Amino acid sequence: MNKEIQAYNQRLEPENSEICDLLALSINEILTDAESKIWHSHPVWFLEGNPIAGYSKQKPGIRLMFWSGADFEEEDLNIRGQKFKDASIFYNSKSEIDEIKLQRWLEKSKNIQWDYKNLVKKKGRLDRLR
Repeated sequence: MNKEIQAYNQRLEPENSEICDLLALSINEILTDAESKIWHSHPVWFLEGNPIAGYSKQKPGIRLMFWSGADFEEEDLNIRGQKFKDASIFYNSKSEIDEIKLQRWLEKSKNIQWDYKNLVKKKGRLDRLR
């Protein structure tokens, strides 16, 4: 696991740290070609420079976000972005994580992507990559 991400997880309360450790391990296992780093203060995984998945501690819990998740057609990813194609789910316990669904979402994240990498260059216009 990326050392910065490991440090991020360890700074959290124990229950949140367990959630984040499981998420990071699962993401690393499925997105084997991804680069991971702390981006805008939280862990994010990128494929070819494009943000794919990440998580952060927020008031409602640990938010797992997929940048292109609105097009996954997954009802559990029910927190939708207003402006872009992101979708999220919140966790408050490691036991809430359905690892089969998580694996499916991560597989979809490799095949369904919007071009966030060039969002500024394209003046806010999102184009479908895959």
